[in-house]
Amino acid sequence: MKPENDTQISVFPLLGILEKTELQPFLFGLFLSMYLVTLLGNLLIILAIISDPHLHTPMYFFLSNLSFVDICFISTTIPKMLVNIQTQSKDITYTGCITQMYFFMHFVGLDSFLLTVMAYDWFVAICQPLHYMVIMNPRLCVFLVLVCWIMGALNSLLHSLMVLQLSFCTHLEIPHFFCELNQVVHLACSDTFLNDLVMYFAAALLGGGPLIGILYSYSKIISSICRISSAQGKYKAFSTCASHLSVVSLFYCTILGVYLSSAATHNSHSSAIASVMYTVVTPMLNPFIYSLRNKDIKRTLKDFLGQKLGKSQLSCG
Repeated sequence: MKPENDTQISVFPLLGILEKTELQPFLFGLFLSMYLVTLLGNLLIILAIISDPHLHTPMYFFLSNLSFVDICFISTTIPKMLVNIQTQSKDITYTGCITQMYFFMHFVGLDSFLLTVMAYDWFVAICQPLHYMVIMNPRLCVFLVLVCWIMGALNSLLHSLMVLQLSFCTHLEIPHFFCELNQVVHLACSDTFLNDLVMYFAAALLGGGPLIGILYSYSKIISSICRISSAQGKYKAFSTCASHLSVVSLFYCTILGVYLSSAATHNSHSSAIASVMYTVVTPMLNPFIYSLRNKDIKRTLKDFLGQKLGKSQLSCG
C-alpha cells in the first residue's frame, strides 16, 4: 500500500475505552465526575498553600506545582474524550492529535520529575535537618522546578517532531481514548526504528533515572529513620514522608503495570482501560492522599473553607 504524505492526514479516529453505545452515557458521567473531583481537589490544595503563610515552604511549593501539573495532565485527555462521547464522534484532528500527544508526554514527564525533586526534598529534611533551610533555599527550589519544566518540554518536543516526520497509511484508527505516542507511531507506514529507539532510550533515561533517584533517596531516608532511638520519633519521621511515598508508589506502579501488561498481552484495548489508572485515577487521588495524611493541609483547608462559608452566609444574610 502506498503511504500517504503526513501533511494530507486530516483526522485520527479514537476508538475509546468501550465501543458499546449503551454504556457511553455511563462513561460520560463517570469520567466527568472524576475530572471535576480532580480539578476541585487539586485546586483546593493550591489555594490552601497560597492562602496560608505557614505553608510557604519548599515541600508545599513542590506540592502546589504537582497539583497544578495534575490538573494540566488530566485536562490533556479527558475533555476531548467527553466531547467525543457527547457528540458521538471518534475523531481527533491530526494537529489536535500531535498537540495532545505533546502535552500528555510533557505533563507525565513533569509528574515523574517533580516526584523525584520531592523525594530529594524529603531526603534533605530527614537526613540533613540542620542544613535543610540552607540547602533548600528559594532559589534552588525555583531552579529545580524550572529544570523539570524544561526537561519535560524538550522530551515531548523531540518525540513530537519525530512523529511529524512519519508517513501514515489509510488505516489510522487509534485503539485508545487519547493519542498515545506508541499507538500513533505504530500506525505509520514508514520505518519507525529510530522512533522506537528514542522512545525506549527516553523511557529508560527519563523514567528509570527518576525512579532510581527516588529509590535511592528513600533508602537513605529509611536508614536514617531506623537510627532514631525513640519509637515516637521514628513514627513522626516516617509519617511526614508517607503521603509522598504513597503517591510515588501509585504513580509508578500503575504505569509499570500498564506497560508490562500490554507488552505481555499485546491487547491495545486492555491497555487503554488500564491506562485510566495513571491518567485519571492517580491525579484524582493525589490531593486526597496528601490532605488526609497531612495535618497542616487539613487544618488550612478547614480554615479556608470555613472562611468562605462564613462570608457566603454573611452575604446571604
